[in-house]
Amino acid sequence: MFDSQDLFSSKEISPKDTETPIESPIPVPPSSSEGSSSPMPPKRTSTSATSAMTEATIRQLITEGVAATLEAQATTMANANNPNRNTGPREIHVVKRGNYKDFINCQPIYFNEAYNTTWSELKKLLTKKYCPRTEVKKIEDGFYSLIVTGNDLKTYDRRFQELAVLCPTMVPNTEKLMEAFIGGFPRTIEGNVTASKPQTLEEATNIA
Repeated sequence: MFDSQDLFSSKEISPKDTETPIESPIPVPPSSSEGSSSPMPPKRTSTSATSAMTEATIRQLITEGVAATLEAQATTMANANNPNRNTGPREIHVVKRGNYKDFINCQPIYFNEAYNTTWSELKKLLTKKYCPRTEVKKIEDGFYSLIVTGNDLKTYDRRFQELAVLCPTMVPNTEKLMEAFIGGFPRTIEGNVTASKPQTLEEATNIA
């Protein structure tokens, strides 16, 4: 008859050998056997909220990068265009805000004397500087010999008024002004205009 004790060794099994194995705390995924039709679940990728960049942040970074590049390019061009450039530290001149007292302390030449000059004296100085007597004489001669050319009263009137301003001593009053103006008319109409006794240059021109 079959005896079950023949299947075991005569050596006694110790209690240590019969302990239940301790499970590992790390889960081990089951190995997939060949031909298994169940796919593995996809891995999830976690995205940190702090690493996300907004559109405004990206634009700011681009702007700062472009500005830094342009500044570096401008510096390079300035150095390239200046062969005598000094790479050492430059001295910066600070503009000082002054006042009238500081200005007077510098003793400017002829500053105070400018306010002591009258208008008449200033005109004499300007006339002597920019209007020599020879040039004034030419203008006075042209004013004295000015006459109407053909029937062009408009051109005559405009030129007469220009010369009257340049030569005020030749027509010091209205009477002398009208006399000189009518004297440039042709003799065929000079008498009629004089008899009408116009008071202004416009009236004399209309009568003529």
